[in-house]
Amino acid sequence: MNYEKYIDHTLLKPETTRDQIDRIIEEAKTYHFKSVCVNPTHVEYAAQQLEGSDVLVCTVIGFPLGASTTETKAFETRDAIAKGADEIDMVINIGALKDGRDDDVQRDIEAVVEAAQGHTVKVIIETVLLTDDEKVKASELSKAAGAHFVKTSTGFAGGGATPEDVKLMKDTVGDALEVKASGGVRNLDDFKAMLDAGATRVGASAGVQIMQGLEADTDY
Repeated sequence: MNYEKYIDHTLLKPETTRDQIDRIIEEAKTYHFKSVCVNPTHVEYAAQQLEGSDVLVCTVIGFPLGASTTETKAFETRDAIAKGADEIDMVINIGALKDGRDDDVQRDIEAVVEAAQGHTVKVIIETVLLTDDEKVKASELSKAAGAHFVKTSTGFAGGGATPEDVKLMKDTVGDALEVKASGGVRNLDDFKAMLDAGATRVGASAGVQIMQGLEADTDY
């Protein structure tokens, strides 16, 4: 299997420099990762550097809190697409979910899906802040809103993906959506656990280490 296409090679730290962006772009080209996932300020540059390659540009919207307005998220999405983003990873309105304001959560996602103009939208539900019932509800709302993926985490809220959360999310959305595991996937064992639980995409800054592990592992 082409496991490299399960990986979004990710660098979202606020202090990220252009030299660091260049490094992950070259690594992504070398290993043929599915995408590089960068903050919106780097999208245009990354798209220019990746032109003609098989690596997509992924960016994040309403990141990392999910607490910007729906209108702001929609504008961010349109701007990112115009600058060359291929995939959009948005953060839900977590407070609205906890309030039970399901219509607000769904409309927020729908606005981003519409602004993405057919491009892949992954919905970050931030599992570490949610109960299991809220994880199920967020996954159901993502499905109803027309998203393509549900995603576990930003990696900025004190916790990341777990196999248990991935399985719960996959059981909820079935074959209608895919699941992206992100946050704390640092090595081949973590990567395997997420795929075995049902993830078809993994966001990680450790993509190179994962691929090196795969090259040495003849059993997977």
